[in-house]
Amino acid sequence: MKIPRTRISRRRFLASAGVAVAAPMIVPSSVLGQGSKPSPSNRITMGVIGWGMQGPGNTNAFLAQSDCQVVAACDLDKRPLEKAVGEINKHYGNSDCKAYHDYREMMARDDIDTVMIAIPDHWHALAATEAARRKKDIYGEKPLAKTIAEQQAIVKAVHDNNRIWQTGSWQRSTRNFYKAVQIVRNGMIGKITKVEVGLPAGHTDFKGTKDKMQPSEPPPELDYEMWIGPSKMMPYIEGRVHMNWRWNYNTGGGQLLDWIGHHCDIAHWGLDFDDVGPTELEGQGEFPPKDAVWNTCTKYRINLKYPKDVDMVIAGGYPDIRSGTKWIGSDGWVYVDRGKFESSNPEWEDIAELPADKVKVQVYKSSNHWRNFLDCVKSRKKTIAPSEVAHNSAIPGHLGLIAMLVGRKIKWDAHKQVIIGDPEATKLLTRDYRAPWHFA
Repeated sequence: MKIPRTRISRRRFLASAGVAVAAPMIVPSSVLGQGSKPSPSNRITMGVIGWGMQGPGNTNAFLAQSDCQVVAACDLDKRPLEKAVGEINKHYGNSDCKAYHDYREMMARDDIDTVMIAIPDHWHALAATEAARRKKDIYGEKPLAKTIAEQQAIVKAVHDNNRIWQTGSWQRSTRNFYKAVQIVRNGMIGKITKVEVGLPAGHTDFKGTKDKMQPSEPPPELDYEMWIGPSKMMPYIEGRVHMNWRWNYNTGGGQLLDWIGHHCDIAHWGLDFDDVGPTELEGQGEFPPKDAVWNTCTKYRINLKYPKDVDMVIAGGYPDIRSGTKWIGSDGWVYVDRGKFESSNPEWEDIAELPADKVKVQVYKSSNHWRNFLDCVKSRKKTIAPSEVAHNSAIPGHLGLIAMLVGRKIKWDAHKQVIIGDPEATKLLTRDYRAPWHFA
């Protein structure tokens, strides 16, 4: 069944976000704890879904917050699920964390306020929309979803249910990225003319299973039928399941979509384009054979046109585009990556942030991405990386992949959220779901 292609304009995003902030909210009693060590009954309760690459790190970050109590864990593989429950219970010194196989059963619990979702891309939309309908606030990983249509559905569900959403685009809560964006947004490098976004290329064997590429029976601990879920059924191959699912387009989006929610997200943040999209783009890429176990693009280059005469290039595998984000303006440039900051003005490299007298434009500041989520659960204010921002940050990656697949330039109406005059490319904004999975 196809997912309805709900259209959500930038205006709708902003209006919906405004309603979410301004509307009167009934905050669960579990979020009203006071003091540095709130009692268990006054903590924000959380269920975690997924214990692969991002799940453990995110969970540990929440375990470090005294006002958050992780009470449930869910995974379709009994082996990581056992590890998750064991680590959580060890942290608390009890056996209160309950294990779940089906995320829907966990989300049905009224005593769970929030969920952390760190699962393969092809499951993002179903899990996130279910969480929103169940009135859970959500910390979800990037990219927002497998397709643009699924992302639209998530944004709509989050807004319609007045939920708080934080995307795992944690670079926004890191000092050097904040400083870079501060400088750019405050006009210190003049009018921006070009932005370079460098992402990884190739494939990375995160699980150490690159040599296990032959079909076999799935292990008894893994519910492979449900793991494939809404995607096309394929024979079980160990090398394309845990962690390495991202290298097959049936379940992931390759390096481009795996990283678009990081460095392109920062590029948009610096441009003040969190609700602005490209108008046209074209791309080129190198792909393995379609029947390869790992079939995602290994090298790519996407050229995009944005409003205000801004050109952007997103590339992986091209030496002229460095990993990270670089804004080039009429009066200078700024480059930032993890652990790196460079600029045309050497004086900026020695400051933590702009002096107060230089700040004309205030930029949302967070020093801890997970703390920011919990604070917003309490205040009902927007997080630093809400769902509509995650959606917009991933759109260049989704459209870039579509442009490469159809082999021509794509024109995009960011206001209506549609591809202009290209029915073939438009079909790739969504995907078919394998029965019995569908959106309600």
